[in-house]
Amino acid sequence: MALGDFKLFQFKSKEQAAQEAAEYEIWAFPHGEKQRENLLLRLKELNPKEAEKLMLISFLTCKELYEAAVKETESDEDAIKTLIAKASRFKQLIHKKDLTMYTAAVIADAAVDENCEYPTVAQLREHMREIDEMLQKKK
Repeated sequence: MALGDFKLFQFKSKEQAAQEAAEYEIWAFPHGEKQRENLLLRLKELNPKEAEKLMLISFLTCKELYEAAVKETESDEDAIKTLIAKASRFKQLIHKKDLTMYTAAVIADAAVDENCEYPTVAQLREHMREIDEMLQKKK
């Protein structure tokens, strides 16, 4: 079930719910548990004080927004700007100071293959800096 697919009073059997949960897990981490663990390891290194569940929810929200933005826009830069603009609406979930971290993680995740090797923390921080610079040019 995607972020925009929430429907109140929608009843599902246990089998339907399990099937949807499995499909969502495949969408979220197509390379399995190793991908999830490696991503969370990087996110924890970047923001050690944040709760793991909140990091995961924030990341997946940004991932979904980014994938939608890629379909709507013409360039990677436009997709990033769209992601930032839409994600900033989720202030209760995604703190403004963490938005570039999640954006950099989503972009890195999109490039991950079956080896599940993410960029180093230093590389992610550099990408975060580049995103900040890009957003500053926008103003």
